[in-house]
Amino acid sequence: MTNNSNYRAMALLALVMIFWAGNSIVGRAVAGQIPPLTLAFIRWTGALALLAPFAITPLRRDWPELKRAWMPVLVLGVLGIGAFNSLLYSGLQFTTATNALLLQAAVPGVVLLLDRVFFRLRSGTVQIAGTLATMMGVVFIVFEGDPARALALHLGRGDALVLVSVLVWSLYTVFLKLRPEVAPISFVAVTFAIGVLANAPLALWEWSAGLRIVWSTGTALALVYVALFPSLVSYFIYNYAAGQLGAARAGQSITLLPVFGALLSALLLGEVLHWYHAVGIMLIGLGIALGLWALRQQQAGGAPRPTPLEGKR
Repeated sequence: MTNNSNYRAMALLALVMIFWAGNSIVGRAVAGQIPPLTLAFIRWTGALALLAPFAITPLRRDWPELKRAWMPVLVLGVLGIGAFNSLLYSGLQFTTATNALLLQAAVPGVVLLLDRVFFRLRSGTVQIAGTLATMMGVVFIVFEGDPARALALHLGRGDALVLVSVLVWSLYTVFLKLRPEVAPISFVAVTFAIGVLANAPLALWEWSAGLRIVWSTGTALALVYVALFPSLVSYFIYNYAAGQLGAARAGQSITLLPVFGALLSALLLGEVLHWYHAVGIMLIGLGIALGLWALRQQQAGGAPRPTPLEGKR
């Protein structure tokens, strides 16, 4: 793995965070217009429909390996596709953006812990410092540089759902190293299909409860967006980057979400950026830089590179 490939992976992760920040904005914007579990079901059904024509041939070739590794594939599909967005969309029905952003900032720390618990991977001092810097940057943005806001934080039903989604995504990120050695398109297609099957009964339950989509141009565009950019495009990139950089550093990129959320809000909603945004962005940038430095030190010391089982193809 070269330094250029590391930087390319980080740049691609930044693009993913833009798409996912848009996903959170859309999920919040359509609250009350599209039921959350229905939104998740349509998202993955649409993404699978777009992907299917291109995945048929690779799937035929990779099917024996996918069958052999059915357990990790099933777990990854249920976690990263079936459960994560259902929980996140449901949480956004009840919680504020401030609380949701703070809870999602816990992903890097949770990933480091789970890597240690499940795979006995130790994180170096520089990497830990980088993770702490990025999390501090997020907290600074979320609480607008005011400690009093942190003391006033209240966790409710929506926060609990978002917190569970954080755990689910962290597990998905860590367990990506168990994915079988197949073409990325085959893996993504199968996990999308698992997500659709997992979400189908939940969406049916919403329908039976009388929850319906309020159709409009805005809701139709929202469905197209979530099926294409934060789903189809982003999952290919995230899985590739996790294989290049490792689970911890890929998970660390989640801290870019509030940065891009603030920038998108300023661009799309006319909200004003303040000094605490600049401070938070600098801290997050420092953390990412430390993470890349730690990766270079690790490689210079002869540490093993990611294997195909970690997603590199």
